[in-house]
Amino acid sequence: MRVVVYLFLFSLLGCQPMPAADVVTDAAEPVHHDVLGVTSAQLQVDYWLSQRPQPDVVLLGSDDIAAFNQQTYALQAEMVQLSTLPEAWSAEQLQQAINSISSTPKYPRFYATGEQATEAQLADYRAAANLAGVQQDNPIRFGLAVQRAAMRTFPTNDKLYSAIDDLDIDRFQETAVFPGWPLAIVHTSADGQWYLAQSYHYLAWIEARYVAIGDRQSVLAYAEREPFLQATAAKVWTNYNPQQPASSEVQLDMSTRLPLMTAQEVGHALYGQNPYASHTVLLPQRDSAGQLLFTPALIARHQATQIGYLPFTEANILRQAFNFLGERYGWGHDYNARDCTGFVSEVYRTMGIEMPRNSGQQGHGEFGRNIRFAADTPVADKRKYLAELQIGDLLYLPGHVVMYIGHVGDEPYVIHDVHGLRYRDAEGNAYQGILNGVSVTPLTTLYVNEQDSYLDRIYAIKSLR
Repeated sequence: MRVVVYLFLFSLLGCQPMPAADVVTDAAEPVHHDVLGVTSAQLQVDYWLSQRPQPDVVLLGSDDIAAFNQQTYALQAEMVQLSTLPEAWSAEQLQQAINSISSTPKYPRFYATGEQATEAQLADYRAAANLAGVQQDNPIRFGLAVQRAAMRTFPTNDKLYSAIDDLDIDRFQETAVFPGWPLAIVHTSADGQWYLAQSYHYLAWIEARYVAIGDRQSVLAYAEREPFLQATAAKVWTNYNPQQPASSEVQLDMSTRLPLMTAQEVGHALYGQNPYASHTVLLPQRDSAGQLLFTPALIARHQATQIGYLPFTEANILRQAFNFLGERYGWGHDYNARDCTGFVSEVYRTMGIEMPRNSGQQGHGEFGRNIRFAADTPVADKRKYLAELQIGDLLYLPGHVVMYIGHVGDEPYVIHDVHGLRYRDAEGNAYQGILNGVSVTPLTTLYVNEQDSYLDRIYAIKSLR
């Protein structure tokens, strides 16, 4: 997720804009864009599916995926099985946790106004993390997220940036949680309005109003309950509910899973609607005291959902990835969207596969099958592996990840959630533009900066099969 890709947007370094490419659609209607090597047909998932001889073959069964996840948790320290957490943390453990996410920034930070954050202002954010409130024994509570919510570096919604000419990258934004996610609550901010929360793959601050506190057993049992319904589109929503606003039109991002309820449990009239043409799910809610309660909610059957996980197939990898095509890039799940690692994580989670949150954790992680490259590995040596890529393989460069979707001739193509655009054309002319969303691109023509191509910077290829 970090560092490199957003640099694409900076100085043009003297390069002249190239003319927009004309691409003719099947309907002979010209489409003007500046993404070299991409036709309108290649923006359709069927284009890539048609190249696969057996796209519906199951790559890993449910038992294999469970074993894969178990190994990932064993290998990756940032992955946490909440059921293994103790009843309480010591002062040293909690202080270490707070410092791991809420240390004073080492580099200048700016507000959108252009004002640089002062040492005193940064110290105030640090004080809000409530190190003074750490006790010798710090009980761990549990809760469920009741709606999509940001997880932040400090307990504040203030946005701070590395530079004022790029206000898409809020450096206090870390990630997001979705409805029904279990959380371990390890600390509370000085003002009592934020929780320091551990999800299965991240520790950061979340506003308390988005979390319902329950007993440990109920929270963890809810997260494992079957059968469950999961969202398979980029976003789906619960039905409008005039009787209970808190469960009305709740956004469910891809891979959000909620337990299913039966007609015997809810009857034949729910909130003034017959539920038979919808799925009925058990939605977590927060009462006036912040405690956990559950309520039925409806999700219309016309929306893209799946009972249980999708089979792990090439077809589903491609379809799920293309369900995000065109969504705006959102650093750390900002902008009600996601970034490069959020994108690949949510695609794979619909098939039951879990992985760490950030690109460095994923790319350097030992889970999956990995091919590693040293910093001085010649591009020619890396190219040898490109012909052997499999659908869904992940290629990592510092701060970014791309997903392989197929070849066109000798050129590998990828789909990725990417901030900027740089490439060289066949004549070697440099071009800089912007993508800022989930995009299909060739791989070998892309550049990280004026000198380095994606291939120069790729340090790992990971297969999750």
